[in-house]
Amino acid sequence: MTSFDVIIVGGGASGLMCAMTAGQRGRRVLILEGSNKIGKKILMSGGGRCNFTNRLVEPANFLSANPHFCISALGRYTPWDFIALVEKHGIAYHERRHGQLFCNDSAKDILAMLVAECAQVGVRILTQCTVRAIQAPVGGDAMSGKAASDDPARARFRLDTDQGEFSAASLVVATGGLSIPKMGASGFGYDIARQFGHTVLPPRAGLVPFTFSDGFKAISERLSGLAVETALSVPEACFRENILFTHRGLSGPAALQLSNYWPLGAPIRIDLFPGESAQDWLKLRKKAQPRSLLRTLLGERLTRGLVLELQSMFWSAWAETAIADIPDAALVQLADDLQAWTVKPSGTEGYRTAEVTLGGVDTRELSSRTLESKRQPSLYFIGEVVDVTGWLGGFNFQWAWSSGHAAGQFV
Repeated sequence: MTSFDVIIVGGGASGLMCAMTAGQRGRRVLILEGSNKIGKKILMSGGGRCNFTNRLVEPANFLSANPHFCISALGRYTPWDFIALVEKHGIAYHERRHGQLFCNDSAKDILAMLVAECAQVGVRILTQCTVRAIQAPVGGDAMSGKAASDDPARARFRLDTDQGEFSAASLVVATGGLSIPKMGASGFGYDIARQFGHTVLPPRAGLVPFTFSDGFKAISERLSGLAVETALSVPEACFRENILFTHRGLSGPAALQLSNYWPLGAPIRIDLFPGESAQDWLKLRKKAQPRSLLRTLLGERLTRGLVLELQSMFWSAWAETAIADIPDAALVQLADDLQAWTVKPSGTEGYRTAEVTLGGVDTRELSSRTLESKRQPSLYFIGEVVDVTGWLGGFNFQWAWSSGHAAGQFV
């Protein structure tokens, strides 16, 4: 059996950050990664350019049943700390909308940076390594997670894998969630949590496109590929960003963001005049261009295909009528329709395309300062496996860096 100070299960963003942080403290660290390569989500992020953090990170950008939990870790390892690391390695980057930071060249630069930092402090990484069983510290009960030994020197986790047996004083679970199973995602981290007596809040797909099975599906198919800026909302949240019509429904930044807040089966509202009054706009057009048709006027700001779909739904009776001859009451109703176009998704595309997994290990059973389990000493949970989920735009990577760094200081 080979011994280490720290074993990290999972070689993604949080696991690599935790490994390099612990290694810098002189800890002997082993990363066990089940798939054929580490950092797969890093490589695919941001269209291959890795949206590695966001300049505008706030705790309000994260969802959790315990919303204050993320504050400590985020406050102790900030976007500026990670930016400093990126700059230290000479990686060129740029800022896009809403504070999003991307590599100029390739996401491979971020992964190479993390690997280099790990290599510098002697972190050992095994890929295609399947963990078959985890035994609690000596004298403990693997199923209950209770350790009988009171001697910290003897308290070691033992892991049986298809590449040998390993032991360590600290065990870190950085396995991620269920999103994008083709990249090797699984519920293994949740299984480990349950083994040691932890509550796992029900996981579901997050940052994921909506699907439809009613008449709107045909509309979205006809408009597939069209992006339009909207304010997309449910009562709990509203996002002003582009939506993208697809063959299955709605995607784009606004739809992905809203999916994190969407109650299953609830309608969503599309505002095609975000930040404006459609009623005032129509009144001005009626005065300035009285002989124009509504589809001509709306065609000034929306694409022809979308306008024709809206016409068939909302003003087919007035399709060939000049705006001057349309009663004000009808225009008021149309304005309401354009700013509160209500559609009802049948569901989402699920984990297949979800960027994150909502839910996970209940944070009320973890230390917000160290990410250590309150149920099993020296057991830590970091990254996506924990019930902390960020918005689209680099927030989930920042949680990975911050939570990995927090645990890495104490393992």
